[in-house]
Amino acid sequence: MASAELQKVLGLLAERPIAQGEASLEDMRAGMEAGSFPATDAATVTSVDANGVPGEWVTVAESDPNRRLLYVHGGGYVIGSPVTHRRLCEDIAKAGGCAVLNLDYRLAPEHPYPAAVDDAIEGLKFVQQNGPNGAGAADSVFVAGDSAGGGLTLATLLAARDRGVDRPNAAIGISAWTDLAITGESIQTRAEADPLITDSSMVENMAQAYLGSTEATDPLASPLYADYDGLPPLLLQVGDAEVLLNDTTRVTERARAAGVDVCEEIWDEMFHVWHAFAPMLPEGQAAIERIGEWIRQHA
Repeated sequence: MASAELQKVLGLLAERPIAQGEASLEDMRAGMEAGSFPATDAATVTSVDANGVPGEWVTVAESDPNRRLLYVHGGGYVIGSPVTHRRLCEDIAKAGGCAVLNLDYRLAPEHPYPAAVDDAIEGLKFVQQNGPNGAGAADSVFVAGDSAGGGLTLATLLAARDRGVDRPNAAIGISAWTDLAITGESIQTRAEADPLITDSSMVENMAQAYLGSTEATDPLASPLYADYDGLPPLLLQVGDAEVLLNDTTRVTERARAAGVDVCEEIWDEMFHVWHAFAPMLPEGQAAIERIGEWIRQHA
């Protein structure tokens, strides 16, 4: 039986799904921003140019300016912005005692693959050498993201390895979208349970917009198909009520087979990126606290 808090959130999701069938891209982008929780007065938000990529530092009183996390937001690579994820970045900054760079990477279809990966690499290099107080090497660096940003987190680690960029201490994937070929069984088996991704065609359209002429199995577009050798420790959180459940479980198997330290957490009853509802959902706050523990453990 779902808790009263979960039932309330599910009711809200039923009233305002991320995408309506005929909604324009502009309406989808505006709607996602309008439906997100704002940052609190406890957060300091500072715009920054991260090696040519716009972003913002999100810090709180608990933030160590030399413990830095690059956050790449979700939204299927076509919607989402620093505004939509500012509160989540604030919550992670507090839980992990870190400064969070909320990156405004380029979106498709205006900027298809590999624009997001290239921007994320620049963001990673930036946080390694710059913090909220200015230039200076970091003591520890993390990468995190949700949904498409979870896949982009993994792609950033892979690209960093292949391009000779310093490896982060660890990374976090939240409800990661890792297979743009959309072959996971959970697309069907969780279709009735998932309250957020209610139309598989929405996922297909977002994948097509991001991929352009790129094959869906390209490992930096769909990290499920990548070689995980040499990647840092991974915390992968996913809900049991997600059509993208298998995008996490299959990456876990592949990464572990390559010798990567992977902590996989499947949260009972939880929906896609439930963390974003932490202000009203205890399980969301609990998942963020777990991320904070992971960051502190690997700092």
